[in-house]
Amino acid sequence: MNFRRNTRSHAPAVSMASLMDVIFLLLCFFVTSSVFSQWETEVAIALPTAKSATVPGRMPGEIILNLDKSGEVSVNGQKLTLQDVTARLERIAKLYPGQPVVIRADKTASYEKLMALIDACRAADVWNFSLATQDEEAK
Repeated sequence: MNFRRNTRSHAPAVSMASLMDVIFLLLCFFVTSSVFSQWETEVAIALPTAKSATVPGRMPGEIILNLDKSGEVSVNGQKLTLQDVTARLERIAKLYPGQPVVIRADKTASYEKLMALIDACRAADVWNFSLATQDEEAK
């Protein structure tokens, strides 16, 4: 009597089709987000210069607040009031604590407007913000 089975078990395999779908979607997400981040830095703002200015790597999901020379604030190409900025930042701070914010203020913008924007960040409980500058040689 033969009690052995004639069938052999196969080794488990990973489905490459679903893995490739996930990689493709991640690639689409990062390409799209990098395009939007470039649009924000192309706003016509003359940044102040600094000897220690460096171009840091972009943090994922960072918010860029643009303050032009007339004192208007824009985010993603939309002009916003300080109350609108505070409301948006409050919602973001609740969902993503420690969210990085970059303030790009024109060098001719009034100091009072810049401090009002910083106060809006603080009122929204956003403390992870930085001020953008450019290198003196990049003028």
